[in-house]
Amino acid sequence: MADLPGYMRACLHSGKLAFLAIFVSGGIVLQILACALYDNWWPMLSLIMYVLLPMPLLFFAGSDSSALFSESDSRWVNAAKFLTGASAVGSIAIPAILKHAGVIGWGALALELSSFFVIVLSIMCYIRTSDDDEYRIL
Repeated sequence: MADLPGYMRACLHSGKLAFLAIFVSGGIVLQILACALYDNWWPMLSLIMYVLLPMPLLFFAGSDSSALFSESDSRWVNAAKFLTGASAVGSIAIPAILKHAGVIGWGALALELSSFFVIVLSIMCYIRTSDDDEYRIL
């Protein structure tokens, strides 16, 4: 990529950012469809977990995303990984519990879980994109 002109690199980086925006928008649309199609807004309860999911990483790990994928001796980073994992499990568990209780149907559960996986995939793509030396947002 070093031999490409500057305007070409900027265009490619803008494409990555646009791809991430489309992915996140798709996840949000799936989340809303899980509620609107079945006229039941209980699946929006998992939105709380989506908000809580990045908080431990922001508070304890800081902006260093390399701490996520490496072993750390810091207790704070390990606590952040544990709380993030618990939030991720909660994001899957809330729709499953609602389905088990008979509050939502199979279609809403499928849309809810697909929304979760699209959003998680976009977060993973963002972490991969921000690890590039040529592309830093923060």
